[in-house]
Amino acid sequence: MKILVLRFSSIGDIVLTTPVVRCLKKQLDADVHYLTKKPFAAILESNPYCNQVHTFDKDPEAELIHQLKSERYDWIIDLNHNLRSFRLKMSLGRTARSFNKLNLEKWLLVNTGWNLLPNRHIVDRYMDTVKHLGVQYDGEGLDYFIPPDVSLPQGLMPPTPFVAFAIGATHATKRLPEAKIIAICQSLRHSVVLLGGNAEAEEGQRIAAACGPHVTNLCGRLSLHQSALAAQLAEKVITHDTGLMHMAAALRKPIISIWGSTVPAFGMYPFYPTGMQQNTSMEVRDLACRPCSKIGHTQCPKGHFRCMQDQDVSAISSSINSQG
Repeated sequence: MKILVLRFSSIGDIVLTTPVVRCLKKQLDADVHYLTKKPFAAILESNPYCNQVHTFDKDPEAELIHQLKSERYDWIIDLNHNLRSFRLKMSLGRTARSFNKLNLEKWLLVNTGWNLLPNRHIVDRYMDTVKHLGVQYDGEGLDYFIPPDVSLPQGLMPPTPFVAFAIGATHATKRLPEAKIIAICQSLRHSVVLLGGNAEAEEGQRIAAACGPHVTNLCGRLSLHQSALAAQLAEKVITHDTGLMHMAAALRKPIISIWGSTVPAFGMYPFYPTGMQQNTSMEVRDLACRPCSKIGHTQCPKGHFRCMQDQDVSAISSSINSQG
């Protein structure tokens, strides 16, 4: 059986689909192909359960569509389920099954506070998309495979033990204010490594300068796989609701996840193998304006940003210090 899995972006969403890829491969011995945007291909290229990764930039071009047609897939498993994936499925003309995104239920929770979302993780809902093939979730959690040739730059890493702090997130309302991050880092007994991309490089530099030598800024200095390796070597990972949170869960790391404008009720909290629970969620509860979005905003719609400004720094720090 040959199967094409569709999930075009982004880091965390793709990591959350890895149980589907693994279970298709192991339970059906399927030839599993995956189509995603080019910047995210590295997440899957070392995955032993994925036979081939196909990529595109903005939209799948005619040459790629022709190539995919020639594969004559038995099934297309659409875990993206948007207009672009719909057009692609129509072009390929193969039998498909699509993920139910529950957009109406999310809209109701954001706009009315009425929560009709099922109390199920998105991974379990992704797995529903392949249950017609007799495939079931195997209880083994997420996958993230760091290539064996990946190493960290010499001289940059502090001695172990250290805490990794992923300070970024795509949307501002999912990120702690800089002053809060500084306060957390200053109160930790551990060495701290700041992780993030180029967008967080300057902020990471300011945080490290404010906190002193026990904080090392690696934002913008590591590849995605190197960031994963740093998280793997850390004792614990502090993270916002972002891709590195799911990477850390795939690596079975203890996580302190910090939630602002989004909520764990959306079903995208850290997902571990059955019987393992290593996440501590930090959120300001009982805010009528929360969640204000299913993905986040560039600024607080209300102006007060209480979902992050009211985060308890001492509770976050204690959750790290008491475990270490």
